[in-house]
Amino acid sequence: MATFAIGTDSFVIAGILPEVARSLDVSVGSAGQLVTAYALTYALLSPVIAVVTARWSRERLLLTGVGLFILANVAAAVAPTFGLVLLSRVVAGIGGAAVTPVALAAGASLVPPEKRGTALSIVGGGVAVSSALGVPLGAAIGGWSDWRVTMWFVAALGLIAAVGIGVFLRDLPAPFALTLRQRLSPLKDSRVALVLATTIVVFTGNFTLNVYVSQAFGRATGGEATTLALLLFLSGLAGVVGSLGSGPLTDRFGSRRVFNIAVGVSILNFALLPWTSANLGLAIAAVIVWGVFGWSQLVPQQHRLILISPQSAPLAISLNSSVVFIGASLSGVVGAIALTLIDARYLGFVGAAFFAVGLAIAQIADAAITRHTTPAQPPATATPEPSTG
Repeated sequence: MATFAIGTDSFVIAGILPEVARSLDVSVGSAGQLVTAYALTYALLSPVIAVVTARWSRERLLLTGVGLFILANVAAAVAPTFGLVLLSRVVAGIGGAAVTPVALAAGASLVPPEKRGTALSIVGGGVAVSSALGVPLGAAIGGWSDWRVTMWFVAALGLIAAVGIGVFLRDLPAPFALTLRQRLSPLKDSRVALVLATTIVVFTGNFTLNVYVSQAFGRATGGEATTLALLLFLSGLAGVVGSLGSGPLTDRFGSRRVFNIAVGVSILNFALLPWTSANLGLAIAAVIVWGVFGWSQLVPQQHRLILISPQSAPLAISLNSSVVFIGASLSGVVGAIALTLIDARYLGFVGAAFFAVGLAIAQIADAAITRHTTPAQPPATATPEPSTG
């Protein structure tokens, strides 16, 4: 539930971007930097928060993170200026950085090795479900009333999550206290670094379209918030299928095959967007493909990191979560620059180019993993699982 609320907050700005820009008297590209502020804060402060809160219980860390998240969205709902809204997004990013990695670490640690892919897809499914339900509902609320009401809606989701954590979550093992250097230690392994580089590049391409979806599909929606909410709903619903389905598929066929197919289809889909985004029927098909194959890329990446070194997997997975948000922060800037150079209908070309580069890096990573990875023994049951990375 917490990842659902945070996922809604991460992407709901994309659905209300034109309304935010008009209300705060800034350009759409400038309003897109609200996504950058949230994502960059999350990515950079996630390991720092982990060090500062190293001796906190997981329940306390989750409740504090969700509490900051709630306050930040309330602040955004009442802030009178763009600068204050931007600051509230930074605070929301701090809350998200405290919450999401601990959920991923727990998901990877509380199941047997053969079920890790499925467990990760369930935890990630909170974000995917937010794309299917929270984001389009938030966009529809913004279209029917005001974007500030959308922020109150997101704060309410966080409050529900906080109540659930306080009532139901008990007895999660406390993590070991690790230094910042220890938390970043997986980066010394070139295989881990290559996998993380792949994640940054492909999610930069994916989120470039996500942040500016209202512009890219403007011809199909005609600027109608309800139609945009429909596209977001279908994309998010497809994302649930992709996220939850990629776990069992990764367990069965391996991370390499699932990832390569997902990225290959995404390249083709994005390359066709200048034409498929022209009318509603083709746009619906495009966003469904986008949702399924875009959200099928995260679990295989997490699974690769587990294969490289099961003992350091929680740290590596947390780093992977952070670099996803680096991709999201870069996408806001990349998209804003692209909109000054090309028509919004051609944003798909930009995303496809990033996917292609990411696929190339993935092949280098796979070659390195094949050369150096030996059959790994499961970590000892006494090995503690860090909560964040």
